[in-house]
Formats: sequence, structure tokens, C-alpha cells
Amino acid sequence: MTAPNSSRGLVSPVSPVWLVLAGILSVQFGAGIAKSLFDEVAPTTIVWLRLVTSAIVLLAVARPVLRGRSRSDWLVVLGFGVSLGVMNWAIYQAFARIPLGVAVTLEFVGPLTLAVVGSRRARDLLWVLLAAVGVALLGLRGGDLTLAGVLFALLAGAMWASYILLSAQTGRRWPGFDGLALASLVATALLTPFAIGTGGGDLLDPRILALGAAVGLLSSVVPYSCELVALRSLRPSVFSVLMSLEPAAAALAGIVVLGELLSAEQWVAMACVVVASVGATRSAPTAAPAPD
Repeated sequence: MTAPNSSRGLVSPVSPVWLVLAGILSVQFGAGIAKSLFDEVAPTTIVWLRLVTSAIVLLAVARPVLRGRSRSDWLVVLGFGVSLGVMNWAIYQAFARIPLGVAVTLEFVGPLTLAVVGSRRARDLLWVLLAAVGVALLGLRGGDLTLAGVLFALLAGAMWASYILLSAQTGRRWPGFDGLALASLVATALLTPFAIGTGGGDLLDPRILALGAAVGLLSSVVPYSCELVALRSLRPSVFSVLMSLEPAAAALAGIVVLGELLSAEQWVAMACVVVASVGATRSAPTAAPAPD
């Protein structure tokens, strides 16, 4: 996931490529830790704790200015927050039902579709077909898949596409992390009734709160920070290609943290989706940068 960018003045001695890769690994290992808690804590509770943590940190850093905002500004950030909340909730529901790497591979169908929508170049259809082959291969190994898990992952992908579009709009209307901080607050508020309903006493357990905060730091705060600094000097096209490695990182986290071994068909399927994503993002037209 990509945060609205306003990284002027931030420099780092670390290569921006390594920062992006560190952010990707942080997201997926955070997801692996979150999934390891699902036997004792509901996925909705964990994702809510993740959102609470990121909202607190982002609001403290951004300290958004609320005065002088138009109705359109608020509608955009509200929509951004809803897409952020549903995206995170849906992918955690998928994690609870199917392997981590498979869930993220299916989720990638959303941004991949967005990358090729509206294209009139015949070669871009090849990326769609390649991704379709990958999804079909996942279906061949149905033993560790459930229909609900697949549908939740695809819903997360659709929300990811919405998140990308609204992230661009938010970045144009809100400076720095202001829009993302407010969107995180909206997402937290959206899930609060469900988290209270499913979490109950877990939300009063210091251990659960600490683990939820750790997931929030790994899955939101660390990657957003890495991306913010990396995008200061990294071309968007290179960033998009690097983000295509997310399914592989998720599979690695699944193996290391959860012991989720994928079949040969699933690895081939993942490779198809990753290659399709790289091809689609490299051939997509370059958008004009959003004003700071």
C-alpha cells in the first residue's frame, strides 16, 4: 500500500530500493504475526488495533489542520478512510482462511486490473491473461482454499484499487500525511463497533494490546515511513515494480512465521501474477506528480 507522498526535505543514507524492500517485508511479516494470533484473537480485533496504532502515530506526526477545508476535501478523505478500513479488514479475513501468500496474490488482482484499465494496447491484454492463468492455477490446488477466503482476498484487492485512486486524490487535496492520518481515524471509527463486538475482553488485555500495537507498527508505521523517505529519490515506476514483490514477501512470511508451505502450482501461480504486475506497471502511462 502506498501512502500519499510529501517527502520534501527527507534524506536517508540508505538506498531507497532497500527502504522499499524493508517496508514490504515489514508489512508481510506483520501480517504473519497477526495471523499467528487468530487462534486467540479475532481478525477484526487485530486489524482494529493495527489501525488504532497507525492513526495515533500519524495524527501525532501530521497534526492535520482542519480549518478551511471544502466539502469535497472531506468527502475524499472519508472515502479514502472507508477504502482503507475495508481493505485491511477484508485481507485479514482472507488471512484467517487461506495461506498468506495466496491471499496477497489474489489481492494483487485489484491494482493489476487498475493498471491495465483503459489501456488500448493489445500487449496489455497479455498481462491480464497471465494474471488470469495465475488465478486459475491457484484454483487447481483447492485443498487449502475456501470460497470465503478467496472472496475476501478479491474484495481486499478491489478496495486496494480504490485506495490507490483515492490516495492520489487525497495527496492533491491534503498536504503531507494529513489526509492519511484522518483516513486512518475514519477507518478506525468504522471498525470500532465490530472490534468491540468481537473483541470484548481482549481489548482490555495488556498483552493483546501490545501485540496489536506491534502489528500496527510493522504493518503500517514502518512501511509508510520507509515509503515516504524512499519516494524522495525513487522513480514511481521503479517503486511500482518493487511493490509487485509483495506476494513473494507474503509467501516468505507465511513460511517463516506460520510454516505455510505452498505447492509448486501455487508458486507458479504467484510468479504469473508478479510478472503480470511488473509488466502492467512498467507499461502503464506515467502519471503527473501530485502537487506538494
